[in-house]
Amino acid sequence: MTGQALYFTGDESVAVREQPISDPGPGQVRVRTERSGISPGTELLVYRGDVSSELPTDETIDALEGTFSYPLQYGYAAVGRVTDVGAGVDDAWLDRRVFAFNPHESHFLADPETLVPTTLPPEQAVFIPNAEAAANFVMDGRPRFGARVAVFGQGPVGLLTTALLAEFPLSCLVAVDPCGTRRDLSRSLGADRALAPDDLDEVDEVDMAVELSGNPTALDDAIDVTGYAGQVLVGSWYGTKDVSLGLGDAYHRSHIRIRSSQVSRIDPDHADRWDKDRRLDAVRAWLAETDLSALHTHTFDVSRATEAYRLLDERPDDAVQVTLTYD
Repeated sequence: MTGQALYFTGDESVAVREQPISDPGPGQVRVRTERSGISPGTELLVYRGDVSSELPTDETIDALEGTFSYPLQYGYAAVGRVTDVGAGVDDAWLDRRVFAFNPHESHFLADPETLVPTTLPPEQAVFIPNAEAAANFVMDGRPRFGARVAVFGQGPVGLLTTALLAEFPLSCLVAVDPCGTRRDLSRSLGADRALAPDDLDEVDEVDMAVELSGNPTALDDAIDVTGYAGQVLVGSWYGTKDVSLGLGDAYHRSHIRIRSSQVSRIDPDHADRWDKDRRLDAVRAWLAETDLSALHTHTFDVSRATEAYRLLDERPDDAVQVTLTYD
């Protein structure tokens, strides 16, 4: 028996390769993937070669080993069912739907402790990692009652962050994105206003800006719209892109706080009451109650993965959440 696995093989190049389907060893289960989600932020950096080849892929995820040197498997949003269990694993795992932080491949082996059992449908469960990232941004940002907030970038993570922030008693929530379709989605998820970057002169000073576009120039814009002693939360990963900021007199006197936020670890400020399991439980509960179907714009069989990445790379305005399926 053979399965399919997606590899990043070079700049702007992916390949789907056949590989043996292995039996689970002791303490392992085998999962058959139903659907996996493509991250248009991180994965496009890998696809374009905008990540240092010496950087470890993710030291907090067991399924992601090695560095970002080609060829490599990457991805972290797989949903499937357990089809076999190894010695020492409870048969109750059989046929259970699970989420895994795992690369794009039709079958994989895993330690049950790394899997997230879920009753969510696959098209909803693929949002787990991006919704967890959005939750992390909101937790780190700590928006106050009546705050004015702007979210730069309305890809999947930005839209989910907008949706979460819309549940807070803010005085104004502004979404910023060059794509009209994404701005429409922002409004449907609760943004009070949705603007193109060229229209930022219409925005009053905000208390907090969240930069999630992956575009280095947006960070400068986020700083510009943030008021005195406000906060700029940077969730974007720019990879090897140069970031140039205008930190002149206005910034020097602004007392603006610029801080990073990333989902792999819980900020120590929250460690007294939160851990990753509690955050993940909260995210799954929110996803069970939130309709995100409008964010799914394209689905490709994994054999057409090249088309999927070309779409995201060459026509980003046409796509939001792209997923791969496995026959």
